Amino acid sequence: MSSNTPDTMASLRAARVSRLRRLDACAVSDALDRLALQGVESHVPQCSGNGRIAGAVITLSVGTGSPPPGPPRHLGTAAIEAAGADHVIVIEQSTGGDAGCWGGLLTLGAHFRGVAGVVADGPVRDIDEARALGFAIFTRKLTARTARGRVVELGTNVPIRPWGLAVHPEDYLIADSSAVVFVAAADIDRVLEAAEQIAVRESSMAEALRRGGVPSAVLGGNYEHMLKR
Repeated sequence: MSSNTPDTMASLRAARVSRLRRLDACAVSDALDRLALQGVESHVPQCSGNGRIAGAVITLSVGTGSPPPGPPRHLGTAAIEAAGADHVIVIEQSTGGDAGCWGGLLTLGAHFRGVAGVVADGPVRDIDEARALGFAIFTRKLTARTARGRVVELGTNVPIRPWGLAVHPEDYLIADSSAVVFVAAADIDRVLEAAEQIAVRESSMAEALRRGGVPSAVLGGNYEHMLKR
């Protein structure tokens, strides 16, 4: 079987997502620092759901202008239909206008499809419905204003730049209360390896502190060199 068959690629994605979900945003951020890579966006609050999310990225571009040619469809529905339990939908609606790029019916559809969550650079509406479902949404902006007559879907699974960061379909993301962290698909294996090494070292240091280790001794000999191999 070719290594690029859909089943093989899905299995590889699932394995990577499983590893990513055992980490946290800080460990992955530290791994990016070690490898001199970008991808961290701080101060994006979790407005619904509980706890960390991680997955491969489905992108959604929303803005002003005309939608792509073809039969009309509600914005966001193609992203939901392309996604599964290993995915997070990432939206860019950076027009500056107060218009929702995600709402309650989309949340319901994504929830019942098992999507891990949504990260939005743009206003999200119907947040109380997402909270009632426990569906994870990270965004800095909430609104009641509809997209209708204001913005349209410009594309699904196209390159986007949420908060100025380059994000492509099937990149990877982890988000928690510390930050949203994007990892390019081309870098995910080495980032996971580095993040796992860092997490193991931090776990060892935490255990030393629990055993009564002197903080200056435990941290001084390890933490300052955490980003080194």
